[in-house]
Amino acid sequence: MNTQPTAWTYAQAGVDLDDVAQLKRRIATLAAQTFTPGVVGGIGHFGGLFRTPGENMLLVSSVDSVGTKVLLAALLERYDGLGIDIVNHCINDVLACGARPLFFLDYLGLGRLNPAAVEAILRGIAHACHEAGCALIGGETAQLPGLYRDGAFDIVGCIVGAVRADHVLDGSAVRAGDVLVGLPSNGLHTNGYSLVRAVLGLDDDPQRARALLAEQPAWAEASLGELLLRPHRSYLPLVLPLLDSGVVHALAHITGGGICENLARVIPPGLQARVRRQSWPIPPLFSFLQERGHIPDEEMVRVFNLGIGYILVVDAQVGHALPSQLGEGWVIGEVVTSAHDEPRAVLVA
Repeated sequence: MNTQPTAWTYAQAGVDLDDVAQLKRRIATLAAQTFTPGVVGGIGHFGGLFRTPGENMLLVSSVDSVGTKVLLAALLERYDGLGIDIVNHCINDVLACGARPLFFLDYLGLGRLNPAAVEAILRGIAHACHEAGCALIGGETAQLPGLYRDGAFDIVGCIVGAVRADHVLDGSAVRAGDVLVGLPSNGLHTNGYSLVRAVLGLDDDPQRARALLAEQPAWAEASLGELLLRPHRSYLPLVLPLLDSGVVHALAHITGGGICENLARVIPPGLQARVRRQSWPIPPLFSFLQERGHIPDEEMVRVFNLGIGYILVVDAQVGHALPSQLGEGWVIGEVVTSAHDEPRAVLVA
């Protein structure tokens, strides 16, 4: 019996070009709403074009991903916060160098296109860019069946900002006597979710996991799932007005590695940042996770931000009054002299 060979199409292989084309048109509309005067040519070129901001300026770049938080979002089918996560994470990184964000590009890799989920993510990206005055200048949405299983995806963002060469924050201005001001986080932000999933057993039984995440703990004002999906906070509105004053000597974004590892990156040799662990209230979400998973204190400090999302190293003359001035935050420590072989940031009682 004669058989006809299978006439394969890209859609049958897992990539629907019609859906992709329709999504690209919606992306172009969202991106256009974020454009700033520096954007040249709009969406559609093979690369995004942007005017440099002027002489004596340095471009500052950063790239990151949302990480395994995407698995939690997929489990609950709550995608809207993920776009905010990736933009704000990247903004906080370049801000730590004293830079204002200029433009942003995203990469979304997935197994099979879920147009509603992708659009929700991109709406979040566009919203966060618009709030920061940062142009969404381009990106890539790649369907890669076989590389990603159905329902699996990854979100990566790349940002470019600018700072005057004589205003770069690289830690060189930090002095003994400087004060450490900690700003509160929204929760876990985008770090520690692999440990959270293990502690809560979220990968074992999806139905049981959804039921657990729908519960509202007695100590909380929202469900456990909502607490864990709260978007990564942007510190740009709070910190930007301080940058031209000269009182900020360094900034640290508290991400993977926790308070000490990230703070140490901006402390010069011969100095030590001493963070007093009793100087701010640790949110109950972190205590809940620690008790649930019997996580050692040392591991909590290395994995999670423990309620501090950003640290300002500031001149002592203004540091103690800064939390009142900002309307939030705490003085959580100070910079002291130290031997060169001592750690550059430590937690103390």
